[in-house]
Amino acid sequence: MSIIRIHSLSDPGVDIFSVLTEAQLRNRLEPEKGIFIAESPKVIQVALDKGYEPLALLCEERHITGDAADIIRRCGDMPVYTGERGMLGALTGYNLTRGVLCAMRRPEATPSLAEKVGERALLDDMLRDARLVVVIDGVVDTTNIGAIFRSAAALGIDAVLLTPTACDPLNRRAVRVSMGSVFLVPWTYLREPLQSLHRYGFQTAAMALSDDSIPLDDPCLKEVPRLAIVMGTEGDGLAKETIADADYVVRIPMHHNVDSLNVAAAAAVAFWELRK
Repeated sequence: MSIIRIHSLSDPGVDIFSVLTEAQLRNRLEPEKGIFIAESPKVIQVALDKGYEPLALLCEERHITGDAADIIRRCGDMPVYTGERGMLGALTGYNLTRGVLCAMRRPEATPSLAEKVGERALLDDMLRDARLVVVIDGVVDTTNIGAIFRSAAALGIDAVLLTPTACDPLNRRAVRVSMGSVFLVPWTYLREPLQSLHRYGFQTAAMALSDDSIPLDDPCLKEVPRLAIVMGTEGDGLAKETIADADYVVRIPMHHNVDSLNVAAAAAVAFWELRK
């Protein structure tokens, strides 16, 4: 264990917790150097349990022998940066949840054309035995992404697929809101049209308000052997083309003239009703 007490916001080694943006942390030009930030001891422990590699820890000094003690023991020679609470808040720009942040290596990725080949193989493996998955189409709010992942883990979703316009699940806030569930459910990006899921034997159910939609509790949905639930953006919902390409258009029955739910709440309702 290497304890490094910082005295300035410009001390070497702490830039990953402060000045680097989420895009810089992802490091698209050099994917092997990509990093994400896990926040709070519980979330960090879940990531470690799933084999994610820790690179550095930032915590209040009192947590070195407290909330962060188990993490530090598990991580060997990882540098541990520490300082007083006010300085750490100024460094990160927000109050630390439970006073602990961990910079961790992103899962290995491959660039350019090989990336598509790798993603196809990952998708093939992920969907081989899956029966119920969710497609997150263009959802950009980090809180909603985290909440959808938490519901997916809790309610038996086999995999999460994201369109390229959706928010990165390893965004710091998304990871925290999910309480580490982003590490529990297999996920990858779906860069092909929605109909491409047909080759895996999936039928698609677009969650949308439409004249030809069926209610979520329609018995026919329970009879579909492999189903992909498609969730849209917070404001506009799914694109007309996506709805038209779906095998089913599904609505959640509402009362009191309420027309829709927040996408994270709607996802939880759909996952529960359609669970296998």
